[in-house]
Amino acid sequence: MAESIRQKTRWMTGIALAGWDRTGWARPYALTDHWMRMRDRRAPLAVLILAVAYLAIPVWGVSLILHGVLGEAMPYTDCANPLAAGMLIINTALLGWRLAIRMLFTGRSYGLREAIWSLPRFFVGNLVSLVAAPRAVLRYIGMLRGATPVWDKTRHEFPDLLPVAAPPSCTASDSVDPHDPDIVTAWAG
Repeated sequence: MAESIRQKTRWMTGIALAGWDRTGWARPYALTDHWMRMRDRRAPLAVLILAVAYLAIPVWGVSLILHGVLGEAMPYTDCANPLAAGMLIINTALLGWRLAIRMLFTGRSYGLREAIWSLPRFFVGNLVSLVAAPRAVLRYIGMLRGATPVWDKTRHEFPDLLPVAAPPSCTASDSVDPHDPDIVTAWAG
């Protein structure tokens, strides 16, 4: 997980923070360009919202328990604030939809086991973002103060490549060794 945090920190520092002041927002009416840059640069704000949401979950649970113990009406069940209740329901439904779609497409590509594992990976990804964001902000502040940016290279591991079955017209001497470093580098890009 440390490698993921380092990579996410590097991405946030370079794209979300430094990219903002280095490249700006481009031409005034380049809406597609603005859309892509906005998607990349929303990470620091999204992490703040994510942190508040993760803090709110246990507070909300404690509130429900206390309301139950004290015999008071549960929040958002007395219809005193229908807008808040509606937003809570819609947001919960959208989160459920997003997780279901994530599981569906992961399952189609990698099978049922990985589809099930996609749910814990969702929360681990959020944790990585929560830890990486403050690191990225500190690195960016350092860059603004004149510190030389440090390339925090992350280590990548590629799964063992399975041997490729040779076409019928090939001889054994024409087959490819999947562990040959030149071949692995070419396949990895």
